[in-house]
Amino acid sequence: MHAKPADHAAPQQQPALIGRRLLALLYDLFVAVALWFLVAVPFVLVDVALSGDVRHNIGPLSLLQWLLWLACWGVTGLYATVSWRRGGQTLGMRPWRLRVVSMDGGAPTRAATWRRYAVATLSLLAAGAGFWWAWFDRDRLTWHDRAGRTRVVRVPKGR
Repeated sequence: MHAKPADHAAPQQQPALIGRRLLALLYDLFVAVALWFLVAVPFVLVDVALSGDVRHNIGPLSLLQWLLWLACWGVTGLYATVSWRRGGQTLGMRPWRLRVVSMDGGAPTRAATWRRYAVATLSLLAAGAGFWWAWFDRDRLTWHDRAGRTRVVRVPKGR
């Protein structure tokens, strides 16, 4: 007698709830702020060298400030995408037992992680609309899940 194909299928991974995902994002904000401080140091030093004044801030909407914001966005993206490629988790996702996987359950590709990061950025700029979309999505996926063809799943205890 032959076993049914469903008997050998991998167990379905449980999708992550939006609340846990937002809490993980809050945890990752602390990591991002630390990275931003490190990234800002050379920009501040360049600003001091150019202006000769240590008691002022980088000018608002100046080229240097735009470059600083771009560098902060890039280093945050590197942190997120490298974390998602190496084990599927950022530091903020670990305590909440969350993991980013591709739709087939494997590791997401580099292109998928960057697409995911870019769309998540747009979602945050739109007051988190892409995150809140998960409440209405039939598969509970966010905009960046769909764009990156990824999903966030709960990691069973003990793994």
